[in-house]
Amino acid sequence: MISANNISLAYGKRVIFKDVNIKFVPGNCYGLIGANGAGKSTFLKILAGDVEADAGTVSVGPRERIAVLKQDHYAFDEHTVFNTVIMGHARLYEVMIAREAIYAKADFSEEDGVRSAELEAEFAEMNGYEVESEAAVLLNGLGIPEELRQKQMKELDGGDKVRVLLAQALFGNPDILLLDEPTNHLDLKTIAWLEDFLFR
Repeated sequence: MISANNISLAYGKRVIFKDVNIKFVPGNCYGLIGANGAGKSTFLKILAGDVEADAGTVSVGPRERIAVLKQDHYAFDEHTVFNTVIMGHARLYEVMIAREAIYAKADFSEEDGVRSAELEAEFAEMNGYEVESEAAVLLNGLGIPEELRQKQMKELDGGDKVRVLLAQALFGNPDILLLDEPTNHLDLKTIAWLEDFLFR
């Protein structure tokens, strides 16, 4: 569940929103429609916490995770395609990197052993052992071939970057998914796959 309470935003004298109140309840799919420049993307950014409203609050259900389709196509240029997808679940990615760092140590201490056990438990709780297969399903469905998956994002063209960022948003079964124009750069086959995936 995510709700906006008395949201107001203005740029100078131009009022974008004033006292907006809306609740999005679980199990439903919602769409924002309006003219270009009406503030649809800005409202999504407020819901995601990327833009701060002048007034009002956004509330999310306890322990619910929000995923957002990122619009900055260059933000992950120094990361591999695979890691970029996993970053869609920030805590899972942090634990994965921490595990790798501990196991790469030449002198594995008793303290490292305790820490690794804690990380393994958290990793398992988040279905971390399924990351490769889940990422592969998403990338396959979105048309990213296997030979691109260990390349850095900066090596991909714009259309493929959008597909990877969409896989990132979908990764890890988020509780709340915010997608701004998700079908841009997608062909009809991939759009059909996305619709099927979202309505499973």
